[in-house]
Amino acid sequence: MNIVVCVKQVPEVTDAELTISSDGSRILADDLEMDINEWDNYAVETAVRLKEAHGGTVTAVTMGDEDSEDVLRQALAMGADEAILIDDEDFEGSDAVGIARGLHAAIKDRPFDLLLAGVQSADNGWGQVGLVLAELLQRPYASLVVDVQVDGDRLTVQRELESNTLERVSLPLPAVLTIQSGANTPRYVSILGIRRVRNIDIEETDADDLGLDEDQIGVKSSSVQELKLSLPAMGEGAEMLTGSVEEICDQTARIIREKGGLQ
Repeated sequence: MNIVVCVKQVPEVTDAELTISSDGSRILADDLEMDINEWDNYAVETAVRLKEAHGGTVTAVTMGDEDSEDVLRQALAMGADEAILIDDEDFEGSDAVGIARGLHAAIKDRPFDLLLAGVQSADNGWGQVGLVLAELLQRPYASLVVDVQVDGDRLTVQRELESNTLERVSLPLPAVLTIQSGANTPRYVSILGIRRVRNIDIEETDADDLGLDEDQIGVKSSSVQELKLSLPAMGEGAEMLTGSVEEICDQTARIIREKGGLQ
């Protein structure tokens, strides 16, 4: 089974203080730690487990600058066999369709049985690239996948729906899946593991090599125009209630009535 998995390097912002550029166009990422996108990490683990169970190869592909090689090395250390880096300079300002066009051009001529991507990215959060890829490739797809079982030339997958509900669906190969976080437990990648794969060649390509022009990618082709970034306004803080249980309940009821919560 030959599997292609799309990965992305994103800034780690959980405990970081974000700073927006003076013109409000971008988040300043120079001092932010970069890591593999959470959802993509589960996708890589899914791909490697399927390879271990059924044989074949795993190819990791990402779009980014030269620093994005790190996320490909991580995928290789987890068990991927090959890696492709698409230079993102000409793709800056692309919407989900423009990004999907770049990924599609890089993989469309490669034989594969399964294409995996994370449900969404932690920075943009579009949740669209994997599904647009399925449309461009004209392959059946399933989203929000938490379990994958292979049976010959078909897949049986479980999808996560609302209210803790799972849906089981069957689809033929080749197919495209977007993997939900929590689908598995991604294996730990050590520094030694990264060193073991440092000599594996990474294929590099760009928009010109892929035959894409400015009418297909970048700002010119984007249907989404980013206007401005801003941080949420700071609140006034919490009001601490004191007193006995009965007094606190009375105060709470009064506040709710004053805020219009009770008629």
